[in-house]
Amino acid sequence: MDNTKEAAQRKVSFRQKIPTKCPICAFEHYKEEMLTGGGRLIAGKLTDELRRLYEKNEKWGVIYPLAYYLQVCPNCLYTAYPKDFNDIVPEEIEKIKKTTQARLASIKKFFGELDFRKDRDLALGAASYLLAVDCYSFRRKNLAPTFKRAVCSIRAAWLFGDLAKVKPDKPYDKISDFFYRKAYEYYQEVLELVQTGKEPVEAAGHLGPDIDKNWGYEGILYMVAILTLKIGVREPDMTKRIENFEKTKRFLSRLFGSGKSSKNRPGAMLDMTRDLYDKMNVMLQEWTGQKESNGEAETEK
Repeated sequence: MDNTKEAAQRKVSFRQKIPTKCPICAFEHYKEEMLTGGGRLIAGKLTDELRRLYEKNEKWGVIYPLAYYLQVCPNCLYTAYPKDFNDIVPEEIEKIKKTTQARLASIKKFFGELDFRKDRDLALGAASYLLAVDCYSFRRKNLAPTFKRAVCSIRAAWLFGDLAKVKPDKPYDKISDFFYRKAYEYYQEVLELVQTGKEPVEAAGHLGPDIDKNWGYEGILYMVAILTLKIGVREPDMTKRIENFEKTKRFLSRLFGSGKSSKNRPGAMLDMTRDLYDKMNVMLQEWTGQKESNGEAETEK
């Protein structure tokens, strides 16, 4: 088999035939789409962060579905979900245009030379979410930008974590940690936005956090809880930390307390939630005990 034919058989994506003109810089490019047939994706386990892992395919190699989800202009690096790419108003265009050089500089700093005209790989996928978190900071409320920044942040954390394993000599683990912290902050905001209606939930579209299943509102609550356990635990103020964990525990008990599975609450999620609840209980008991001991020590002084 010649190399050209072999490469065609191993193809995991294709380019749209009609070009897209970037609304920021007018650069024309052809959006890349992932091919899903032919047994390319072999679904693996679901992680405690609701991320779907995929096993290595002997024929197609390692495929990162998340890498293909965002549209990026190769010239100015403006990034958005495809449905939002051209749904943009003059005020947003002006702000994003002014920050072009900052985006180019950040990509060069973290990746060196990176060309979005090439086929997506892990590095391009991770970079796309970094860019999306930045670009959505300039988008109007009716596009639900906070929802999208939350999801993009957790996906960036995942992909930079994968990248750190491939290239341990680069600081990608620190970037992954940064985006975990951003995801924690944004998901806290998202919970408030859901309750107040300041951003339309319907505009958020697929709430993720991964692309294989939309966990909806239940998924948002779960992500707040798992990120509180993993990131909120670093809160230096013990009183505030305990308050955050108690609040998150109430969300979990109210949402999953019945113990019954449903379409949005399958058995796997219920099991993970019970485990999460138990871990939070153990930590809270330990911290409460420490706080009481410290209080007694202060009283004796």
